[in-house]
Amino acid sequence: MKAFKTLILTAALVCGGIMTANAQLGGGQKIVYVDSEYIMDNIPEYGDAQQELNALSAKWQNEVKAIYDRVSEMYSKYQTEMLLLSEDQKRAREQAIVDKEQEAKNLQMQYFGAEGQLYQKRAELIQPIQEKVYTAMKEVAQTKNYAFVLDLASGTSILYANDKNDISDDVLDQLGNVMQTVRREDRRKAAGTTVGTPGGGNNNSSRTTPAKPVNPKK
Repeated sequence: MKAFKTLILTAALVCGGIMTANAQLGGGQKIVYVDSEYIMDNIPEYGDAQQELNALSAKWQNEVKAIYDRVSEMYSKYQTEMLLLSEDQKRAREQAIVDKEQEAKNLQMQYFGAEGQLYQKRAELIQPIQEKVYTAMKEVAQTKNYAFVLDLASGTSILYANDKNDISDDVLDQLGNVMQTVRREDRRKAAGTTVGTPGGGNNNSSRTTPAKPVNPKK
């Protein structure tokens, strides 16, 4: 019951905020939204980047795992031979195990740490695409006099969104001027709908990734 009351309160706040914003805008501008996941899914370059990142991640994980496997082997062998070793030999073997484990941890941090190679590679491949998407979205918003653009995929508490206010396809069309994107008719077919007017008419929320890319707009 408490959760239900919280949901109702949230709905009231969101609806109230949107109504207030629309009232302040004077009717000449409006709030629209995009689905950033849908946009990215329709950019072949983004899919290629993700595949490259996944391949690198798998390769590096195998390298780290190989060292951890070696640590396990060294420890098992040490346990088996421990009774036959002198104290100095025990200390040397124990230190070797600790050093090998630290080597694995260091490599793991080098690849997967907060500022590691995977993070840097992701920034190198993904950030330029994100910047182009943002520029295209900004151009569409300024051209059509939209005051706010929300992201449906961002986790924002959007309780209701009319598909007529979805400008994701407009952004993809604009983006097609500077990089390869999937054609509108192909992405609509893949989503199980017919080609509609810019930004509207798609009631299918389970969009899939079309497979047929085209060159930038002619």
